[in-house]
Amino acid sequence: MKNGFRFAGRLALVVCAVGLAFSAGAAHAQAKKLLIGTTSSSSSHYGYFVAVSQLINKNVTAVDTAVVETGATMDNLRRLERSQVDFGLVTTNVMHHANAGTGDFAGKPVASRLLWIYSIAPQNTVVRKDSGVKSIAALAGKKFNTGLKGSATEKTTDAVFGLLGLKVDVLRGSTGEIVAAVKDNRAVGYVKSGAGLKLDASTREIGTFTPIAVLGIDAAQKSKIMAAMPELSIVDVPADSGIPAYTTWGFGVGAAASSAMSEQTAYEIVKAVCEDKATQAAAFADVAGVDIAEMTIKYAASPLHPGAVRYFRERGLQVPDRLIAK
Repeated sequence: MKNGFRFAGRLALVVCAVGLAFSAGAAHAQAKKLLIGTTSSSSSHYGYFVAVSQLINKNVTAVDTAVVETGATMDNLRRLERSQVDFGLVTTNVMHHANAGTGDFAGKPVASRLLWIYSIAPQNTVVRKDSGVKSIAALAGKKFNTGLKGSATEKTTDAVFGLLGLKVDVLRGSTGEIVAAVKDNRAVGYVKSGAGLKLDASTREIGTFTPIAVLGIDAAQKSKIMAAMPELSIVDVPADSGIPAYTTWGFGVGAAASSAMSEQTAYEIVKAVCEDKATQAAAFADVAGVDIAEMTIKYAASPLHPGAVRYFRERGLQVPDRLIAK
């Protein structure tokens, strides 16, 4: 009889364990599968979104995310439109054109909504100090690189210089080619995205042996850019490593979702990302110490997802009318 009770007890435990496992498996199977469009797996931004995926899977119930290697912003926005990804990496300038149906998206707008911005990319106009160039206007006629060949920086700088009526003797090339040209004094300088609010590695490499300066925009240039190019942000860069503070144009790097994503799902994802203090920073150093919610509102150039708006307001932040989807 005693053995019978022991067998019955063990059987009950087994049935209970199987039931719990089945319930957990069923819950996992019922989780909403979300694909995150990223960029090349060699990019630090890909690593960032791997960390974001892990963060969401740990903190957001009934959601199971996975990252997909893609061609970055342009590709991600088009995949959002085709429902091939649910959210993904974007730059705010390109997203602005996608929503407005302008630029590369002329006549083919993409109804995406911004979730958050995690990094700002100021466009740094770097020159050799011995060039004697002390303002952006003084670059006229100089041998100069407007951005790495085929990059968003090149396209944006060409547009900004065109707006400002500035004509330079453009030298096109890859990162290595341009860095070598500046070091060898075959070009007075170049425009390069910053690493957050700090100079990027290639600029620091040049500055190791060649004294450099970073040129900011003046008040008149700032007004022109703000009026004619709403897709860009005006970035105030603090002094760092012997470079005085300056103001330049730039754009944010963040995540956008398909308009089909529910408000509740977007709210929970944005909340998890904005309240994380360690996971993202471990994968992408520029995020350390950044208030993602405040950065998003400051640099967003397109309407926010209603779920993001809900979280930001819950935080007590003021969301400008221009960021509310109509």
